[in-house]
Amino acid sequence: MNNKLGVMQGRLVPKYQGRYQAFPIGMWKDEFKVAQECGLDLIEFILDFNDAELNPLLKDVGIDEILKISEKTGVNVKTICADYFMEAPLHSSDEKVAKKSFQVLEVLLETTKKLKITDIVIPCVDQSSLKTKEAVDRFVKQVAKVIPRIEKQNINLSLETDLAPKPFVKLLDRLNSKNITVNYDIGNSAALGFDSDEELNAYGDRITDIHIKDRVLGGGPVVLGDGNADFENFFNKLKEFNYQGPFIMQAYRDDDGIEIFKKQLDCIKKYLNG
Repeated sequence: MNNKLGVMQGRLVPKYQGRYQAFPIGMWKDEFKVAQECGLDLIEFILDFNDAELNPLLKDVGIDEILKISEKTGVNVKTICADYFMEAPLHSSDEKVAKKSFQVLEVLLETTKKLKITDIVIPCVDQSSLKTKEAVDRFVKQVAKVIPRIEKQNINLSLETDLAPKPFVKLLDRLNSKNITVNYDIGNSAALGFDSDEELNAYGDRITDIHIKDRVLGGGPVVLGDGNADFENFFNKLKEFNYQGPFIMQAYRDDDGIEIFKKQLDCIKKYLNG
């Protein structure tokens, strides 16, 4: 497989405010250098809710900084994980929150033109899960408003949800756009007890971004191979769909440095090169 291999931002630097899944203020440029040393092609940039105003994604001058460090290291930014919308869902029942989040999405679509972003991942999991019909209806109403724009820009809103395949496909069909796509997370799927074959058959070429991690059923992240994700079956099945998007390592980290990440990276490279 000749797909680009990348890393979720924050995995290659020390924790920021106790989290690896975070935009690491003050350290984000250093991570490009580490990614280069690891032989990675991409960093999936994170837009957090906290300190969003400090994120370079939302300002032209910040975008220029990203472009400079990308040119210097050869590590590009082509996908964004918009964790902002986990804390402030686009489908919030609070109209003020929903309005502000929609404005943030519009700014993101504008400023990232220079980066030639392919996918903005919209997480609809945990506190932003689409748990009710009303939440789904609000989400569809919000996202539908930007569909003409993302189709014109040819940028995907890649949805990450904890929905089972049938309701997820129903949601995609309601939105009815080639640029509303699927972010597939094999670790989350394993934790939820979903059948990856069923999911891949349901989503097919709608998958445009894949997150790589391992989780135990009903539990949290673990080292690749220690959880319930069946990587061998997953990668064999994926070959049926001619997947062209990136693989983003969102793998387990601990506080002892990045050696454990590098071991997991080597593991995934074996599947990609096999």
